[in-house]
Amino acid sequence: MEKRTKENPWKLKTPPLSSEYEMYIDEKDGKEIIVCTVGKTILHYDARVINDMTEMLKQHGDWILLGSKDEKAETKENTVEHWGRSENNPIGGWYGLKKGLRGRVGMYIPPLLEELGLAELEHNKRNNRMRIK
Repeated sequence: MEKRTKENPWKLKTPPLSSEYEMYIDEKDGKEIIVCTVGKTILHYDARVINDMTEMLKQHGDWILLGSKDEKAETKENTVEHWGRSENNPIGGWYGLKKGLRGRVGMYIPPLLEELGLAELEHNKRNNRMRIK
């Protein structure tokens, strides 16, 4: 995987192709993180989400709803968002690292996996899904 930096980030669009944002790999407290910049908001995700989500998609084997939600909102089971904060995922909880901004794994990580050639992603106005490529 090509690692992008702050100076050369991935330029991505949300699944409905309605908003642009940037991502790059950095290090914080000795851990590899994904820095996601959406307008003036900066989110951090554990970089293990790339491999872990790819593996989850392989095991799932079919389309899965993204189900993107903010941190405080309840998630639907069998969605990417639910998996991204579930005690049953490989890290046992949240891939989002900034308190108050830990959600939206189902919004910002799937386009990165698509960009990396790891997943297929729908681009409808809502209720988008993804699957392993």
